[in-house]
Amino acid sequence: MCFKYQIFILDQGYHKINKSFQANQVLGILVVIVKRLIDILPYQIENYPRIDSICDKKNGKWQKHSSVKIKEIADDFSLGLLSMGFKASDKFAIISNNRSEWNFVDLGILQIGGVDVPVYPTMSEDEYVYIFNDAQVKLVFVSDKDLYKKVEKVVPKTKSVQDIYTFDEVDGAKNWKDILSCKDMSFKDELVAIQESIMPDDLATIIYTSGTTGIPKGVMLSHKNIISNIQSLVQIMPINFEHRMISFLPICHIFERTAIYFYLQIGGAIYFAESLEKVVENFQEVKPNYFTTVPRLLEKIYERIMEKGRSLTGLKKSIFGWAVNLANHYDPEGKNNWFYNLRLIVARKLVFSKWIEALGGEVKGIICGAAVLQPRLARIFTAAGIHICEGYGLTETSPVLSCNLFEKGLYCLGTAGLSIPGVKIKIDVDGQILVKGENVFSGYYNQPELTKNAFDDEGWFRTGDIGELVQGRFLKITDRKNEVFKTSGGKFVAPLPIENKMKESWFIKNIMVIGKDRKFTAALIVPDSVFIFNWCKRAFSKRNDSFSNC
Repeated sequence: MCFKYQIFILDQGYHKINKSFQANQVLGILVVIVKRLIDILPYQIENYPRIDSICDKKNGKWQKHSSVKIKEIADDFSLGLLSMGFKASDKFAIISNNRSEWNFVDLGILQIGGVDVPVYPTMSEDEYVYIFNDAQVKLVFVSDKDLYKKVEKVVPKTKSVQDIYTFDEVDGAKNWKDILSCKDMSFKDELVAIQESIMPDDLATIIYTSGTTGIPKGVMLSHKNIISNIQSLVQIMPINFEHRMISFLPICHIFERTAIYFYLQIGGAIYFAESLEKVVENFQEVKPNYFTTVPRLLEKIYERIMEKGRSLTGLKKSIFGWAVNLANHYDPEGKNNWFYNLRLIVARKLVFSKWIEALGGEVKGIICGAAVLQPRLARIFTAAGIHICEGYGLTETSPVLSCNLFEKGLYCLGTAGLSIPGVKIKIDVDGQILVKGENVFSGYYNQPELTKNAFDDEGWFRTGDIGELVQGRFLKITDRKNEVFKTSGGKFVAPLPIENKMKESWFIKNIMVIGKDRKFTAALIVPDSVFIFNWCKRAFSKRNDSFSNC
C-alpha cells in the first residue's frame, strides 16, 4: 500500500466563541454582516460605535477619530476618486508609517472596488519601479517629504503612475486631502451601487513579498481571504470592545494589517505608536491591553530589562536574579507545586510588576508572529504575568494559520499553536507544512507558473516551511525547506533550531549556521559588542582592575 502523504489534520476542538461576540448574537444586534473589508466599519458603527476608534499622535497630542468620522472621511475619499475618473480594479500604492491616514485611504480605495498595493518605505527605488509597473499603479500615497522625493525620482521610469500624494504637508506636492475636496456628490448613488456590487472573492490587495531571493512576488488577497482570517480570530481571541491596542509593526505587512481590521471589527480602540523609538513612551500614555509584535522586538525589550537588572547592586540585584531564575523554571501547564507558586507570587510583586509597568501597567497579552520566538523568552514573560501567544502564518495565508491561545491546555511554549478555525494543516512526507482554507491566496499577480508551483495536485498550498507536531496537535516550525542542507557525509542539518538555541546567549547578536557539502557544520557569528563591552567592564571592576588598561 502506498501513501502519498503523512497526514495530520490539527485539532480544532477549542473553537469557543468570544463572549462579547456570542452575546451580540443572542441579543440579535448583528445587523451588518461582515463578508467584505468594506463591511467592517459599518459593523463597528452598528455594534460598537467609538469616539477613539483610530488614534494617532500629531504635534504632541493624541488625535482621536470616531467610527462615524472615519466612515465620513472614507466616503468623501471614495467620492473624490470617482470624481477624478478612477474606477474599480484600479491599483493604488501606499508607502507610509502607521497613521490614521493610512486607514482613511485604504478604506476609501476599497469602497470603489480599488486595489491596495502597500509597499515598505525601506524598499529600494528599483523595487518601487518594478512594483509600480507590475501592478500598473495609478496613484502613489506617501507619508512624508523624504518618501515623496524618493518616489518622485522613480515615477518617470513607470508607465501607469499619474501622481503622488503626501499625508504630511509637503511644499510642491499634492496632499491626500486634495482628493477629498474633489468629491462630487452626484457620484453618491454610483458609489452605493459599486459597494453593493463588490463580492467577497474580489481582489482587495496585492502585497509584494521581499525580493531578496529574486524579483518581488505580488500576493493577491481577496476580501474573503482576509475576512475569513478575521472571523477565525474573533472566535478564539479574548480581545473585545473594552480593550485598547497599540500598533507599531508596519501596517503594510499583512500581520499588522489583519490585526487592525480585527480590532475594528471587535470594536477595540487602536492607537498608532509614534515610532519604534517612542513606543516605550507611548506604552505609558496608552496603557494598552494587547498588542502584536515580532520576536526581535521582544528580545530587545528583554535585553533592556536584563541590562537594568545587571546594573542593580546588593539585595536588589540578588532579588532580581532570583526572580528571573524562578521564571526560567515556570511550567505553563500549571504543574508547578504550591511552594513554587507561592514564590512566583512574591517574584511578581517585587520584580515582575515593574516589567508590566514598563508596558503601561495594563497589558493582558501579547501576540507574537513573523518568526520563531525563543521558548525561553515566552516562558519568562508568561511567568512574569505577561502572557505571550505565538502564532504562525504567511502573507499568502492572510496571514494566520495557527496560534496558541490564552487558556491553559490551548497553548504550548515553543510551538506555533493549534490551527485556527477554518484552516486545515497537514505535514507532507518530506516534512513540509501544507495548508488549505478560505484564507489562502488565489495566486501571485502576473506569475501563473509560480502560482501553479505553489500548490500541489490536490490544491494544498506549499508553505515552504518544515514542521512537526508536538503532543499530536501543536504545530512547531523547525526550519525553512530551502534552508535545510546536507553535509558531505550525507547528514541533513536544519540550521534554525541551532541558531535559535545559540541566540539565547547574550554574547551573540546574530548567527548563521553553514556547512552545505562540507565535512562539518560551522557558524558565522555577529557578537553583541555592547553586551560584551559591559560584561568585560563588570568582570574587571570586580577584580578592582582598571578597565582602561585592559
